[in-house]
Amino acid sequence: MKKIIALVLAAVLVLGMASAVTAKAEEKTYTVGICQLVQHAALDAATEGFMDALTEKLGDNVKFDLQNAQGESTTCSTIVTGFVANEYDLIMANATPALLAAVSATDTIPILGTSVTDYATALAIDDMDASVGTGINVSGTSDGVPAQMYADTVMELVPEAKSVSVLYCSAEPNSVLQADQFIACMDELGVDTTVYTFTDSNDIQAVVTSAVEDADAMYIPTDNTAASNTEAIANVVLPAKVPVIAGEAGICEGCGVATLSISYYDLGVATGKMAAKILTGEADISQMPVEYAPQVTKMYNAANCEALGVTIPDGYEPMG
Repeated sequence: MKKIIALVLAAVLVLGMASAVTAKAEEKTYTVGICQLVQHAALDAATEGFMDALTEKLGDNVKFDLQNAQGESTTCSTIVTGFVANEYDLIMANATPALLAAVSATDTIPILGTSVTDYATALAIDDMDASVGTGINVSGTSDGVPAQMYADTVMELVPEAKSVSVLYCSAEPNSVLQADQFIACMDELGVDTTVYTFTDSNDIQAVVTSAVEDADAMYIPTDNTAASNTEAIANVVLPAKVPVIAGEAGICEGCGVATLSISYYDLGVATGKMAAKILTGEADISQMPVEYAPQVTKMYNAANCEALGVTIPDGYEPMG
């Protein structure tokens, strides 16, 4: 009888320990550091989607430290160095300079990027197959759209274009990549392109003033510095009657006539779902494929199109 009682007590103890372990696992909290390069609509939406998705999955068990680098790459480095020093569970890097800073700061803490166009270029991994993961502590979501689609949009809206200016910040690697790909597509179409780059917001107006001379149209990729200075760009391109085909909706709303739009909020949601799997141990970040926006939508800025006399064909949706 004593033996039976002992066995029962032992079983109860084991079950109790198991319940305690389960409860402890459920109570585990995670701290996620978010480094966002700059404040503008696209990046803000991606951050919001990320936080919403991760909170939906983990509730109050996840805490966020959201910091904005105000467009400065060196500030990104300072921010992520703090995340590493505090031994955060995961880092979300919003935009390429933030991703590069995080990669330089740690090779152990999981890093998820978002609003990054091309991970192979950003990470300098020549033979990376994004469909099977990076093989390191990095993955995330891409906001990339094929360059040929932008080239086709230019010719669709400005069919007589012979000279197109390409404008971007030289300090943003993904802008350089997008510009090079776009130029290659325009070369195939027999259209001349001229590159105009600025280093920061201080020289944008002067560079844009040069870029509109003799230009039939302008292309601006998903450039964060340009996105933060659309008013300055609009003040030059609109009076000059030069239509801008923009890499993303925020730039188009500010100074463009058309864009190929993705939902940055949805992109952030996808990144948040990836983060939940990593934090709970469901997935190994080094083996997680880079994910892309599920849909691309042709959109136009009605006010700017009217001001510049640009006729929008069927298949485009109005912004706003």
